[in-house]
Order: sequence, then structure tokens, then C-alpha cells
Amino acid sequence: MHRPPPGRIDLLLRGGTLVDGTGAAGRPADVAVVGGRVAVLAPGAEADAAEVLDVTGRVVTPGFIDVHTHSDALAATFDGEGGPDHDGGAGHGTEELRLAPLLQGVTTEIAGNCGTSLFPALPGRLTGLAEHLRVTFGLGPVRPAGDFAAFAAGQRPELRRNHLASLVGHGTLRAGVMGFADRPPRPEELAAMCELLDRSLAQGAAGFSTGLIYPPGGYADTEEIVALATVAARHRKPYVTHLRDEMSQVEAALEEALEISVRSGAALQISHHKTAGRYGWGATLRTLPRLERARAEGVDVRCDVYPYTAGSTVLPAMLPPWVSEGGPAALLARLGDPAVRGRIRADIANGVAGWENTVGNGGWDLISVAAAPARPAAEGRRIAELAAERGTDPVDYVCELLLEGRGEVTIISHSMREDDVRRVLASPLSMIGSDGVPKPGRPHPRWAGSFARVLGHYGRRQGLMPLELAVHKMTGLPAGRFRLTGRGVLRDGAVADLVVLDPAAVLDRASFEQPLLPPEGVETVVVAGRVAVRGGRPTAVRSGEVLRVR
Repeated sequence: MHRPPPGRIDLLLRGGTLVDGTGAAGRPADVAVVGGRVAVLAPGAEADAAEVLDVTGRVVTPGFIDVHTHSDALAATFDGEGGPDHDGGAGHGTEELRLAPLLQGVTTEIAGNCGTSLFPALPGRLTGLAEHLRVTFGLGPVRPAGDFAAFAAGQRPELRRNHLASLVGHGTLRAGVMGFADRPPRPEELAAMCELLDRSLAQGAAGFSTGLIYPPGGYADTEEIVALATVAARHRKPYVTHLRDEMSQVEAALEEALEISVRSGAALQISHHKTAGRYGWGATLRTLPRLERARAEGVDVRCDVYPYTAGSTVLPAMLPPWVSEGGPAALLARLGDPAVRGRIRADIANGVAGWENTVGNGGWDLISVAAAPARPAAEGRRIAELAAERGTDPVDYVCELLLEGRGEVTIISHSMREDDVRRVLASPLSMIGSDGVPKPGRPHPRWAGSFARVLGHYGRRQGLMPLELAVHKMTGLPAGRFRLTGRGVLRDGAVADLVVLDPAAVLDRASFEQPLLPPEGVETVVVAGRVAVRGGRPTAVRSGEVLRVR
């Protein structure tokens, strides 16, 4: 701790306990903000400040870093009406969606996960890619970008409440070069993918992600991913993967990811690590020791996790991969055919080699509708129940729902077990990511509750981890993983992204019935040196920016 910096301090947080993001024990300290940077002061040091906040009895931490979001489009440039800058139509509720992470202390989000980003693509593929992104992000006619620089330029600063970094999504990259064909890339196509990936990483993208249950990324074999992850390794940026299977074949899928990391040389980040479905429950007893053993052998592997037993994704992911070949238009053209529906039913019942088969591992009674703009009355209800009310088979109901919504339906899958979630949360390899899917309707409460839930429910109430370790998993650990220089640890000269919270009160309130309720106990959030949340309420400040990782 140092003397106050010369000149006037912009903001002084006086009297609090500093939990600095390293995992070290909290200690008394005053925190000054000068020109958007931090100075850590001795408690009670005299200082001339434009604004002083008494934070006695509170904890001051670095701003939280959400390593796994799907918020790419919340402040993007859209074509035509109905984008997230509009209050009506498809844009309804988007300001609430933008605020949800900020109100729980998230000052940086990392998007582009699970193989889907808003970039990159060859110029001739941009138009065809737009429909895929509309279905994925569910906010309107999103405009894809040719590379990371164009993506950053398309983010609207007047809408940015916090900072945004982005991975390069493999599914988008593949569609942006070779469309939605289920085949290996030709040599020139793979070369084009490598070049686009290299360019975006050089421009500041934070890493390379795959979503190997989602078409078209799931059509790729291991060799294709190794070639692309090698490009990420040259930039010293991680390979981030939604495994090819998180259910009955999760251990085999994990071995594939480790092989890709070893052969490419890229650090490995396992996305939202889970062992889901009745054939996967309890497998964390084997997967976590396997990851620890790989790390001991020199593989730079970590994972992220959200603190819930339910996941969320797009409804087409519940169908066999062949249904989506050719892209959204081809999918919709197939769904009206009774023979196609019969084949879908058979594949769910019998399985398909290499396919995760979420419904076959659980059942339609575990799948609820989160967002269905064409049929909002279905939101919040289980598909098995909805189909029974209509006197129809669940597959027929799902096909009709997708046809009505032009493919744009999001679901919540209640597929995990609490003991598995707790093991991953407690693992020394894990950091926190919401996997938030911010769409209108009834989104998963993880978007508004994950960080407060770890601190309050799992930390304070259940004693799963001390506050300092929970904060480290949200700050210093992810900042180091994704090379977010100057963030994640509160030390002199750090970027002034800060959270002030009441450790005795912090708790999530978001639920499946009311998914955007803000948490309790998160009192002040500072973004780039400016107070963005005061007394638990947002201010008019919009000081977030697109981060470029070099």
C-alpha cells in the first residue's frame, strides 16, 4: 500500500476490506481511482478526493470477469428494425438483459463461446451467415463481420454497460468459409479458415472456441480442430471447447479435447464442465482427476462452470445433426415432412454414433421453453406437458414450434445433478462463467444470478469455498487465463473495474420464474473508473469498451 497519488483523486472507497483477486486473505485498505486506474492506500490515509464512498463493513474486489457468455449481439449493429436498440418487437427487454451482468458485478464479458461468434467470414459468405446468427442470438437480423476488427467496430459504445472481449467461434468460421456442409474441408478451405482465424487473433480476439454438438462445428473431425488450434497456439491464446459430448460419452470427448491441446500446443479451456444426463451423472468423480492428472503432466488445462443443475441452448440442438445440415433454411424445409419426423423419433430412441442425444439421455419432460417469440405462451413450460395438452407427440410439437419461430427457439434442460455441480465449482481448475444466453422471454437465471449465487448460496451459506477463493475464480484466475492485462487483480495501476459488496448479504434472486431479478448485496460497480452501479441501481454511465487481447 502506498501514499495517495499527487493531485486530486476522482473516487475514494474508504474503510473497506480489500479482496484483491489473488486468493489472498482480505485486508483493510482504502482504494483510490485516479484517471481510470487504481491506487491501493493505507487505511485512513489522508487524500483529496472528488467523491468519497464510505464502504465500512463492505468488501472491495476487482470487477468480475464472466469467461463464458453469448452476449455478442446485445450491443451490435443490426440490419433493419427490431435489433437490441429498439424497445418493441424482437428488442423488448434488451436493456434489462444488458443490465443483468452489471448488477451482479460483471465488468468484463467474454463472448464468442461454443463455436459461435459474430465473425469471421469470407465476403461472399456474410449474407448466408446472417440467418444462422439470427437464429442463434435471437435478437433480430444481426449483421456478421468479416473479422474481429469489423466486429469491434460494429459494437455500439452507447449501448455498452461493461467491457466485451470475444473468442473466434469455429462454427461461424467454418460456415463463413464452406457453409453448412457435413464434410471435411478441402485443403484450400482449411487454409482460408486458418488465415481468417490468424487475422482475427492478431487483431485482438481472445482465443478460439468450438461447439462440437452444434452444426456446422460438429461436422468437423479432430484433425481439422488441431490445425486451427495450432493457429491459436502461435498467438499464445487458448482453445476453448464445448465438448463433443457432456453426457454418456463425456470421458471420450474430454480425451479428444486433451489430444487437441497436446498436439496443437494450445492451452485448453473446457467450457461449462458438466456430466449431464442419467448416463453421465457422477462422472465428475473421474473427469476432474483426469484434468488434474493432465495438468500435472504439463497440459495447460482449466475449465469454467455455472452454479446450476440446468443448462440452456437452442432447440435445434435437441435434434440429430443431420437435420441441420445446410443451415436454418434447410432445417425448416425438412421439419414439415412426416418421414423426417419419424426418423428424428427413431434417432432419439436409438441414438446416433457421435451424437450427444440430450433427449435420449433424459426426456422431453426435462426440457422447458425459454424463448419462443412466435409462441410466448409456451415459455417457462415443459415440452412434454405442452405436447400432451395438444394431444400430439413431442417431436411433432417441437417441429411445429420451430417452424412457427423460423428456427428461433431457446430451451432450458434440467439435466445435471447437484453433487457434480459442487465438485466442479470446488475444483482448483475451475473459474466462473454464466454461459448466459441473453434473449427475451424467460432466459436461464444464470445470466443474472451466477456470480452472486457462487458468493452467497455456495460460498456463505453452504461453505463450499471462502470468499477470497470465490473472488479469485471470478477475477484473477480468468484474467490470467485470457491475458486481460491490468484486470482481475487490485494493485496499483490496475484498470479501475471494481465491485463493492456486502459479504453478509450478497445473494442471487433470479429464478426460473423471474430470471432477471437483480441480486442482493452488490452495492457499487465501477467500470473504467466511473460509477456504473450505485446503491444497487444502474447509473447513466456507459463506459464499457471492446477489449483487444494482444
